[in-house]
Amino acid sequence: MKSPVQKSPGSPGGEPSSPPEPENIIALELRLAEKQVRETVKLLAEGGTVPFIARYRKEQTGGLDETLIIAVRDRLSQLQDLAARREAIVKSLMEQEKLTPELESRVRLAATMAELEDIYLPFRPKKRTRAMIAREKGLEPLSDFILGTEAAVSLAQAAAAFINQEKGVASLEDALQGARDIIAERINEDAEIRGGLRVLFSEKALLQSSAARGKEEEGVKYRDYFNFAEPASKAPSHRILAVLRGAAEGFLTFHILPDEETAVRGLRGKYRGVTRELDEQVETALRDSYRRLLSPSLETELKNSLKGRADREAINVFAENVRELLMAPPMGRKPTLAVDPGLRTGCKITCLGAQGELLHYETIYPLAPHRKTAESAERLVKLAERFGIQAIAVGNGTGGREALAFCESVDFGRPLIILSVNENGASVYSASETARKEFPDHDLTVRGAVSIGRRLMDPLSELVKIDPKAIGVGQYQHDVDQKALKNSLDDVVSSCVNKVGVELNTASRELLRYVAGLSEKTAGSIVARRTAGGPFTSRQELRSVPGLGEKTFEQAAGFLRIRGGEQPLDASAVHPERYALVEKMAADLGCTLSDLLSNPALRKEIRPERYVSGDAGLPTLKDILAELEKPGRDPREQFEVFRFAENVHEIEDLQEGMILPGLVTNVTDFGAFVDIGVHQDGLVHISELADRFVKNPKDVVKVQQKVQVRVLAVDLGRKRISLSMKGL
Repeated sequence: MKSPVQKSPGSPGGEPSSPPEPENIIALELRLAEKQVRETVKLLAEGGTVPFIARYRKEQTGGLDETLIIAVRDRLSQLQDLAARREAIVKSLMEQEKLTPELESRVRLAATMAELEDIYLPFRPKKRTRAMIAREKGLEPLSDFILGTEAAVSLAQAAAAFINQEKGVASLEDALQGARDIIAERINEDAEIRGGLRVLFSEKALLQSSAARGKEEEGVKYRDYFNFAEPASKAPSHRILAVLRGAAEGFLTFHILPDEETAVRGLRGKYRGVTRELDEQVETALRDSYRRLLSPSLETELKNSLKGRADREAINVFAENVRELLMAPPMGRKPTLAVDPGLRTGCKITCLGAQGELLHYETIYPLAPHRKTAESAERLVKLAERFGIQAIAVGNGTGGREALAFCESVDFGRPLIILSVNENGASVYSASETARKEFPDHDLTVRGAVSIGRRLMDPLSELVKIDPKAIGVGQYQHDVDQKALKNSLDDVVSSCVNKVGVELNTASRELLRYVAGLSEKTAGSIVARRTAGGPFTSRQELRSVPGLGEKTFEQAAGFLRIRGGEQPLDASAVHPERYALVEKMAADLGCTLSDLLSNPALRKEIRPERYVSGDAGLPTLKDILAELEKPGRDPREQFEVFRFAENVHEIEDLQEGMILPGLVTNVTDFGAFVDIGVHQDGLVHISELADRFVKNPKDVVKVQQKVQVRVLAVDLGRKRISLSMKGL
């Protein structure tokens, strides 16, 4: 028969105390008003997307940006997981008939998953332990005697009473060992002890690693960690991940532990025997509990915690790099000739129209070993004339500098933009299902060259087709939590796409699926409708797309652009729900919408405070007026031509002290990698980024930034280049 759960005294209705509401916790942690959090949670629950809420619901959220909305969303998910675990534990305790009012209150008030699991540990179903076996032998009273506050008899007398051949307790030592096993488990399951030790581990543990036996030569790339020690609390992300990777590959062994004597002293603060002989038993049990139970458990927990922190830091770095890459300035829609360099197999070239459509492809052989320079130059000139080429994009792979130099040497009779383009991930795209659907009749080399050309025209539109992990801006991206990485990168890509806006009548399905509210399925439906029925002439026509309901329309419409349509505002970021408001502004001024958009003097006469209403406050009105100034403006920076140093093509061309132009290709938490045009990026260590102390490299540099660097050292054997930005 199950024992009834008694009601806790001192709480309303006699019910066990409850933790604060998630919204209250989040507001306190993020230092936000509770109303902001509640409204954000409500909007998310109603199907609101982060870009939509940040852009079009500022009055409700108090102006929260995407970063804070994501923080609210993610923390809410964590708290919901914690609540679900609480309920599962309460249910388990009820089934075990172990739930008391006090225990239920402790479970419901546990603020973290670790605290919750500590409370549940003594009741968690587990395999047979040494302590269980000792209890089955009837030795728990002896353990109570050792830990008791009185000792009426000697330890030997007390233990002798438990000798029982049938139960397998053959001697005093057998009895004492069993009692110590019970004490060790009791200490291990003491939530207060575990909580105190957890703090000690987090604050004082050392991350120590060494070479695995016999792996010194094979694992030489990890030699920096062969005799390594660092406070775990201060270890940066890249060193934690390096040690974990080295251990996973079998080249390193490691531990993350505090000083054992300090840890055991903490245990003795609560567990002592009242006599010397009893205390000796407690001391032995303490050390056994720490070494066999507590230390391995808390070390694993700390390892997971450090891995989680390192993952978050690495993912943040990766996400910011991807953001900068996606938001790189576009050249714009210009007929472009793209070159995928090759030596023995020749250079694959493609001619693209202004919308990125493939018009022509062929192979030329201007480089070694063929060196058909004159013939290749003649072909380029003819193709440039035939297709009205305005720019040439040259991939930066093998032979890239030579191909770039060749293209620059050709006399086209008119100026052309000729640039090197980072081709990381182009091969991944060319072999993808997306590329096969786009170009079913062409091989990998043609698809790769098309991707290179399109990247110059519009990096964002092309890079969304590639798994972000393949575009070369990560740090240990294959070692971090892949689900967390995907979620973060999806947020970044969605943020960039919606910030720029998407041309509804030309965007690919891959680009459309990142528009707020759209999915791969609805993006496909839009493309199918566009293919069958021709271009959309208004945003309202989206309502006729199969599967695209009112909620999806609400979320997506403001981020989709239609230029030259029947409604001028369709080319802007003004949401259709505010068209009537803008039309009223025009009517009040006695002009048309087109007049309002084209005449700055008219817009200056608008007084936004006159149009404040229940759901349209000043933040929304100011956004609308800013958009009317430059409808559909591109937030990305102005495109600029970049060139590498003409006399440097290979790593052998470098000399210490050279000052060279470069492009930042990757930012990590220990520095930045810079492409200086020699097929091998150089590293600007964090200590060489500026003439001042730099805490975080991203405060100084970003991916795709144009920089000047000085060559500090060149290691030809390991192909390593050390660079500096100091004094430049």
